[in-house]
Amino acid sequence: MELEKPDVVKNSARGQRGVVSWLYGSRPGRMVLRLLVSPWFSKAGGKLLQTRLSAFAVGTFVRANGIDLSECRKQKFQSFNDFFVRELKIGKRPTDQDCRAWISPCDARLTVYPVSMSGRFAVKGTPYTAAELLKNEKLAKRYDGGWLWLYRLSVDDYHRYIYPCSGMKSLNVQIPGIFHTVNPIAAQAEPIYKTNTREYCLIRTEELGTVLMMEVGAMLVGKIENREHGSAEVRRGQEKGNFAFGGSTIIVMSQAGCAMPQDEIRKNSQAGFETKVRMGETVGYRP
Repeated sequence: MELEKPDVVKNSARGQRGVVSWLYGSRPGRMVLRLLVSPWFSKAGGKLLQTRLSAFAVGTFVRANGIDLSECRKQKFQSFNDFFVRELKIGKRPTDQDCRAWISPCDARLTVYPVSMSGRFAVKGTPYTAAELLKNEKLAKRYDGGWLWLYRLSVDDYHRYIYPCSGMKSLNVQIPGIFHTVNPIAAQAEPIYKTNTREYCLIRTEELGTVLMMEVGAMLVGKIENREHGSAEVRRGQEKGNFAFGGSTIIVMSQAGCAMPQDEIRKNSQAGFETKVRMGETVGYRP
């Protein structure tokens, strides 16, 4: 199974780097941060971005981030959030339908982490356990020895996401929390993946074991909008949901022996680099 050569990106935040460093690395910044990460602040920001007045910011944002609107089903938007959750034209993100292929559920920057037999892994130098991430020790043990696939979405990415496999989906489980940015600088300073608001489900598959898929909210992303909330049969490539405005993260966990990251992606991750991937692209395989 082959991949197009992925784009490699250094773990940086481009223009946001200075602001995020100030927020997380200085005493005044951390005082402001307490306000910014609160759920009510994210909800208030979300409401502002749903107003018609916010649509005037779309053009500037598109130019600043080099976004190609020709891929989208429409080019005019009622609000900034209407633009942010824009839908692509059919065929713009083809999905590998090989049932043994492991595909990306979204456009993002991917890093993969091995989960030890004791359920431990480290993200940007911050130690975690699967039990802390899931708030469920019994469930966490099912992923000992597997892989954690962390897809970080920036504000300029397409913020809809799909199911990476076909199977029977469980009920969604919501874990309330706060809303740190998922910028790499914040990930080094705070254990954001065990404090941020998140939601996950299990997908029982025939070829790839039981896949866990989690959406993590982030600063100004007060809303994780999943289509299916109950148990249901789902198919690979089916739209699962979208995030409201802001950077955000999708975490997928695979059981031991059920999936292996593509060599280049694994090497990039070991070297501290993210790999830029697109929704539907093959990023791993069943060994």
